[in-house]
Amino acid sequence: MPTDTFTLLPGRTPLLVSLPHAGTFIPETLRSAYTERALAVEDTDWHLDALYDFARELGAGLLMPRCSRYVIDLNRPPENTPMYPGANNTELCPTRSFTGELIYRDGCAPDAAEIDRRRAVYWQPYHDALAAELARLRALHGHAVLFDGHSIRAELPWLFEGRLPDLNLGTASGTSCAPSLRAALSGVLASQSAFTQVVDGRFKGGYITRHYGQPAAQIHAVQLEMGWHCYMDDTPGAPPAIDPTRAARVQPVLHALLQTLRDWTPGAAE
Repeated sequence: MPTDTFTLLPGRTPLLVSLPHAGTFIPETLRSAYTERALAVEDTDWHLDALYDFARELGAGLLMPRCSRYVIDLNRPPENTPMYPGANNTELCPTRSFTGELIYRDGCAPDAAEIDRRRAVYWQPYHDALAAELARLRALHGHAVLFDGHSIRAELPWLFEGRLPDLNLGTASGTSCAPSLRAALSGVLASQSAFTQVVDGRFKGGYITRHYGQPAAQIHAVQLEMGWHCYMDDTPGAPPAIDPTRAARVQPVLHALLQTLRDWTPGAAE
C-alpha cells in the first residue's frame, strides 16, 4: 500500500518490520529552509530496505516512510519530549544534525504551527498505519511482533561517548517485549562473534518501541540500532553506499534475529 508519505507491504506472519528513518525525501516547498549540508540528509538510516530485503521472504510485513527524519522524526513522541533525558537529543522536527550542527538556515527553523502541520501530514499517517497493521496481525495470529530497524555512525560525540557496539538491541529495559523473546534475541546475538553487541545499552528503543511494545496486550516490540560500518564504509565523506562484502557478513545475523522474531510464540506464563 504505497502512499505519498509511506509504503506498507503487509506480511503473512506476526512480524512487522518498521524502518522509520530510511526515508530521504525533503519536499520541494521546504528545501530552501535547510542548509546545503542538511539537504544531503546525512543522518539517514541508509539502505535498510535493501539490507533487510530478505524480510519479505520470511513473511514479514514492511513499513517505510518516504520523507527524511529531517522533515519529522517518526521515532519521537508527538509531544516532543526527550527520549534520553540528560543527554543531547534531536527533536520531533530536528534542528540539529547528529554532529550538533544546525540544519536550518537562520530564521528558517519550523515554528509551532509548522511542526503541528508536519505532525498531521507525515507523523500521524505513519503511526495510524503502524497501529492498524499491528492490530490486524494480533487479531489474525493472536499476537504481533514489531522489529524497528535503525542504523547510525558508531562514533558521534555530540550524542554519546566513545564508540557504540556493532549491534544494539533495545527492549526498553525489558518492558517492550516478553522476557522469553528478549532472551531468545539476546541468545542470537551472543551466539556469534563477528560483531560486538549489547542489549539495552545506550539505545534502549525509541518512541516506537516504547509506545507499541505492550506485552500484556500481546504486542511485542524491539529495536535494533546497527553501526553503519557493519554494512557500509562509514569514513567521513565516503558516499553512503552498501559494501556487499560487509553486508554479506551481517545479513545472516539479521536474518537469524528476524527469523527468531517470526517463529517466537508467547508462553503461557507471560
